[in-house]
Amino acid sequence: MFVIFGAAGNVGRASAAALRQAGHPVRAVVRQARQAEPLTRLGCEIAVADLTDPVTVARALDGAQAVQMLCPVPRSASQPAQAMRHMIDVAAGALLMNPPPRVVALSDYGAELCGGTGITELFHDLESRFAPLGTRLCLLRSAEHMHNWARVMPVALATGVLPSLHDPLGKQFPCVAAQDVGRLAAALLCEAFPSTTGAGPRVLSVEGPERVSALDVARVLGEVAGREIVARAVPREQWAATLAQAGLSEQHARLIGDLFDAHNAGRIDVEPGVGQCRRGTTTLAQAFAAIVPRVMAAMSHR
Repeated sequence: MFVIFGAAGNVGRASAAALRQAGHPVRAVVRQARQAEPLTRLGCEIAVADLTDPVTVARALDGAQAVQMLCPVPRSASQPAQAMRHMIDVAAGALLMNPPPRVVALSDYGAELCGGTGITELFHDLESRFAPLGTRLCLLRSAEHMHNWARVMPVALATGVLPSLHDPLGKQFPCVAAQDVGRLAAALLCEAFPSTTGAGPRVLSVEGPERVSALDVARVLGEVAGREIVARAVPREQWAATLAQAGLSEQHARLIGDLFDAHNAGRIDVEPGVGQCRRGTTTLAQAFAAIVPRVMAAMSHR
C-alpha cells in the first residue's frame, strides 16, 4: 500500500494520480472527509487523519510499503511554527515506531540551513527529526512553488501591478510546478532505495525547466491574462501588510518575510555537492494558464 499524506493538496493529489495510473494501491490521507471525493474517483482508499493526533496517523500508516509525508505550514494557526513542529514530532514518532520500507518526505530548498530562513527553518527541523530513518528515507527538496503566486494574482489582475518580495526584480530564482513535484515523488516511492548499512537519507532537489525572475512572472502573468502587468518590489517595511492582504496571519507573514530575506541574500538554493537536482517539465506559462482562470472566476464572484 502506498500512503500519501496531504493527498488533497496540489502535490499529494498529483502523486496519488500518478500511482493509481501505474496500477498501485493508494491510501489517500486527508484531514477532513469532505476532501475525499476526487481521490475516491481515482480509486484511492481514504484515510482521515490529523497530523496532531498520533493515533490517527499510526492508523493511516498501518501496512504501508511506501509513504509520502507532507507536514504543511498551518495557515490558520495563531502560532504556525509551533503547530508545524508538533506535526513533525507526531509524524516522526509514528514513522520511527513502525518504519515502512520507503519514505519520501517533502522538504524545501535551503533546508540544510539551521537558522534565519523562516518557513524553511521548519523543514530543517523536519529533516533532522526524520533522519534516523536512514536509508529508508528520501528527502525531496522543492523549489518555490509556482502556484504560490496565486496569493497576489488578484491584486495584480485588478491593478496591473504584481507585488514582489523577490528583490531585485531581475534576480533569477528556482521555481517548480506542484504537479511536477508530485509526479517525481510518486516515481521515487516506486524506486528501490539504497540499503548501505549506516548510510543516511537520500537527498534530491527539484525545480522547473528554467529559472525565472519577478519580471518574468509579471510578463507571463500578463500574457496569460491578456493585459499588461508590471512587477514592483515591495519595500521591506510593507511586507507584513502585503502578506496580510493575501490572507496570512501575522506570524505566518513573519515566517515568509524571514524566508525572503534569506532568498534575497542568496542563501536559498540547491545545497552544493549534495544529491541530485531533477527538472520538472511544466513551464511558468503552463502553470499560470491553469491557475489564472480559477483566480479570475473567484474574483468575479466576490
